[in-house]
Amino acid sequence: MAKTSTTTQGLRAAIERSGYYPALVAEAVEAAIGGDTIRSYLVHQETTFDANEVRRHVTVLVLTGNRFIVSHTDEQNADTTSPTPYATTSTESVKLGRISSVVVSRVVANPESYTPGTLPREVVLTIGWGAVSRIDLEPAACGDPNCEADHGYTGNSTADDLSLRVSEAGDGPETVRQALVFAQSLSEATADVTR
Repeated sequence: MAKTSTTTQGLRAAIERSGYYPALVAEAVEAAIGGDTIRSYLVHQETTFDANEVRRHVTVLVLTGNRFIVSHTDEQNADTTSPTPYATTSTESVKLGRISSVVVSRVVANPESYTPGTLPREVVLTIGWGAVSRIDLEPAACGDPNCEADHGYTGNSTADDLSLRVSEAGDGPETVRQALVFAQSLSEATADVTR
């Protein structure tokens, strides 16, 4: 990373710790950050199993003074488009004012004996900024079971731009802690923009 602040060094170390093409991921993230100062970050590496293949994916979330940056990197096996394995990395930069929701879901064990400050065993962070929406429709009906009229459709529209799940068992307690810190920083930043 271009700057040498503690936060920037922490982001670089987290990218390297993920062990997932760190030079490629760091270069893409650095280009997206540009000259901005990093306020908070989260690096999440995910391994999935697809038929007989193991695939890795890393997501890097960065909060700057006025932007939210998302970077995704995926690896692909050789296929008809490439005779050698390859990786695809993409970044998206979102103005903080565009973020419409930050949802943090926490899963805790034994809630009856929960002690404040205890890490949840799982955190799901969902962020919406209007780039991707999901619409679930179903036929509308009235209360009359004998009614044959067409009542149109009813449904829900849900912002579904990014959903990230981290767990203590799969990612370790430090990643869960970092997810909560990032979520709080992003929530505070988006609240500051709307004031």
